[in-house]
This record gives sequence, structure tokens and C-alpha cells, in this order.
Amino acid sequence: MAHDHNHAHGLTATGRHRRRLLAVLSITVAVVLVQVVGAALSGSLALLADAGHMLSDAAGVFIALLAAWIAARPASDLRTYGYQRAEVLAALANALVLVVISVVIFTEAIRRIGVAPEVQTDIMLFAAVLGAAANLVSLLILRGAQKESLNVRGAYLEVLGDLLGSFAVIAAAVVIMLTGYYPADTIASVIIALMILPRAWHLLRDVVDVLLEATPKGVEVQMIREHILSVAGVVAVHDIHIWTITSGVPVFSAHVVVEDAVLSARGADQVLDKLAICLGSHFDTEHCTFQLEPASHSEHESHQHA
Repeated sequence: MAHDHNHAHGLTATGRHRRRLLAVLSITVAVVLVQVVGAALSGSLALLADAGHMLSDAAGVFIALLAAWIAARPASDLRTYGYQRAEVLAALANALVLVVISVVIFTEAIRRIGVAPEVQTDIMLFAAVLGAAANLVSLLILRGAQKESLNVRGAYLEVLGDLLGSFAVIAAAVVIMLTGYYPADTIASVIIALMILPRAWHLLRDVVDVLLEATPKGVEVQMIREHILSVAGVVAVHDIHIWTITSGVPVFSAHVVVEDAVLSARGADQVLDKLAICLGSHFDTEHCTFQLEPASHSEHESHQHA
């Protein structure tokens, strides 16, 4: 006897925050344009690097919005979970874009070692300060949503990196203004490139965990097993599987062995409700499927998982 307690497929975590992402996208695109013009006029590689990083952020937010729209499409017989996994694929693309951008910036910075072209620090400083202010606004917009979605978290981390990058550009501009040390611009470019990589790695690792259907963070299988066994009438549990379809959509399934007497219509329904309530309240997993098996049949079961 199988039971799925919750069949709803509502908005994904990213979909619930589309307005926030649209606001950040608009701000980021506007600042990118200003910084590209500023880099061209000032000759600053650091400012161009920061603009490139922000452009990758804008691309990532756009991909996240596109994925949220695709993920909202209804499920079908061919895709029983709909397109919700599209958000994870978008996060993967976002992480890879970050890696490419960092490598390009780092390579160009290396090429400039030993060559220190003059930089118009007033334009450089103005554009960097404007970028920092825009990043602060974007962080405030995303702060409340970044814990719910991989894509929103990716955007949040990218904006945070942009803010640090803007600070690096500001510091380089101030150093050049006060000392005339033009290599500070190249050094800032290297710093920006090195800041991007760790964030890309963390995002990529989270995406891979979802694609490999790893147990969600913070969920302990042994503790779940103990809670299930504490339900009256339950004898044993096996073939436990916990994975994530997309951000905020954990899924659980298990084979639950119960006393033969429990498998009356009313008894089975009570056990299933208790199990579903247990999973939903203790582990924030509402989409759960249980296969009830009589204890007398357990010897015929082939266990695929503990």
C-alpha cells in the first residue's frame, strides 16, 4: 500500500522571489553600462573586471528568472515533476559562467604585469563608488530570500562578491591618486578574479549535490528512521530515500513494515497520517511517499537501501 500525502506543485523557491530578482537585474544592468563606459574612459582594468563580474551576475539573474518561468509549467505524464529541475540547471550554468569570467579576468591581469598604463582615477573612483552603492541596494533586496533558493543564493553571493570587488577598485583608485602607483589597478583585478572562484565552487558543489540526489543538508536519515519507528504499529522501515527536486522541494520515500492488524482501511490511514505529520513537522518534508507492508510479507521484500 503506497501513499503520497502531498501532490501539490506550487511555485518554486526562485519563483516566489521573481520581483526581487527583476529589481536586482535592472540595477545590475544599469551599473554595468556605467562601469564599461567608465573603464573605457579611465583605462582601468580593475573597473572593467568589476563590470565583467557584474555582467555575469546579470546573466545569472536572467537565467534564474527564465528557469523560474520554465519551472512553473505544469507536470505531465512525460515529466511527472514538471520542469522544476530547470532551476538547478540554471544554477549550474551560473556557476560555470563565474568560473569562465574569473579565468578571463585573471589572464588579462597577468598580461598587464610589468605594464602599468596610466589610469584616470577620478572616473574610475566615481564608477566604483556607484557600483558599490548599487550592490548594497541589491544585497538588501535579496537578503530575505537567499536562504530559500539556490538561484537567489547564487545571485546574492555574486552581488556580495561584486561589492567586495567594488571596494577593491575604490582602494586601487585611492592608492593611485595618493601615490601614483599604477600597478594597483592590476593588483585589484587579480583580487577580483580570485574572489570569484570560491563562490563559484560553493554554488557548483550545491548544484552537484542536487543533481546526484544527495540527502539535503541538515537532514539525518538515522533520526528520521527513529521517528518513523516511534509511530504505533510500525515494526521496521527500509529503502529510505531523501533527495531534492529543486530548491525548497525536498522529497522522501520509504517502505514501512507494520503489524498485520494495522492494514485495515482505518488503521492504515491513521498510520499514514501520523507518518506524514512526523516528516512534515520534524524535517520540513511535505512531499513524502510511504509503501506500507505487512510484517508477514517482509521476508519477500528485496531491500534496495537501508
